[in-house]
Amino acid sequence: MDNSLRGRDIVVIGLQPWYYPIGSNCKNIATHFAYDNRVLYVNLPINRKTYLSRGKNEGVAVHSEIIRKKKDELKQINESMWELYPLSVVESINRIPSNKVFSTINYFNNKRFAKDIANAVKKLGFKDVIIFNDNDIYNGYYLKEFLRPSLYIYYMRDFLQGYDYWKKHTSIMEPKLIAKADLVATNSTYYAEYCQKYNPNSIFMGQGCNLELFNPELVKSVPEDLKEIKRPIIGYVGAIDSARLDEKIIETIATTHPEWSVVLVGPEDEHFQASSLHKLENVHFLGRRAMNQLPDYIAAFDVCINPQFDNNITIGNYPLKIDEYLAMGKPVVATRTATMKLFEDHVSLAKEPKDYPTLIESCLADRSPETNQSRIDFARTHDWGNAMKTLYSAINETYRKKTAHK
Repeated sequence: MDNSLRGRDIVVIGLQPWYYPIGSNCKNIATHFAYDNRVLYVNLPINRKTYLSRGKNEGVAVHSEIIRKKKDELKQINESMWELYPLSVVESINRIPSNKVFSTINYFNNKRFAKDIANAVKKLGFKDVIIFNDNDIYNGYYLKEFLRPSLYIYYMRDFLQGYDYWKKHTSIMEPKLIAKADLVATNSTYYAEYCQKYNPNSIFMGQGCNLELFNPELVKSVPEDLKEIKRPIIGYVGAIDSARLDEKIIETIATTHPEWSVVLVGPEDEHFQASSLHKLENVHFLGRRAMNQLPDYIAAFDVCINPQFDNNITIGNYPLKIDEYLAMGKPVVATRTATMKLFEDHVSLAKEPKDYPTLIESCLADRSPETNQSRIDFARTHDWGNAMKTLYSAINETYRKKTAHK
């Protein structure tokens, strides 16, 4: 079985533009593709509402200026990878109540988007392209028809149907998109089983962790904003998102043990910004930090947590932060979900909010070097090299069968 991919031209689309400052699976996968292939990383198209709005973030402002000038839309990232800023403005349609009207306008949005990609592909001299779609159900829905790639791969790593913002249209569109993809790749066994209901060529490719970054041997100092915080520190790193994180769990930990400090590192959504947690003296919201700073924070935590709900958004979601915590040798307490079964030998799993304090107490009591090393060893089995070999094998087999059929 051939688990390598070389000399191909690959177009990557997704929900996260390259210019976003945080890391993502899509960026990691694109980077690995580019080791032996040429890659065009397509930024999310700007919708009309965003284009006309004020107060844009830096990346969106740059993209909007490129659209206005209608030039410099292609930027080279490295020797074999380019970034495309689509020049077309797509219509803002998510809140349209009619699925039929939504689908019609989305068709023309896709047509504009496909034209931008086709122009870039022509400029770069790409041939026989593979499209890799990272969970972008709307903008990627008709690209197989418009661009006619040699392979169309849909990558599912999040259950967008579970979000109120997305579910009206994605609940209809995503199963159809899965069905018409040549290959579906997922980062959890739960999602693989879900996708196989619509497309038998759906695989679990595994998940990688940035083990070069999350390496306890490279940590040099405790971040300044943690030095005055009382120990033990119970810490969380990641988006503080009320659709995923259970506020009650955090409150339970903080109020049951006021002598503990609960530290949350990451951007808050509006719900958490208004939360009564801000009134608790032992809960500290530190805000967003750069990706390369996160290992220093994790290293300074006594116990790491992932206080999420067990709901239809989180049940199949692969929590990359668990690998990052474990790679730093840290004890972890997390909510038990179907996907967390993979980690149950190395993570303390809670069924309910009230379970968290007891499990954290046990973690604080057991800090043996042997246990810490076992966590590190386990996390190191989750590297992008292994995940990409699985994906490459599936791509080669799918391409072989499709070519033979033709």
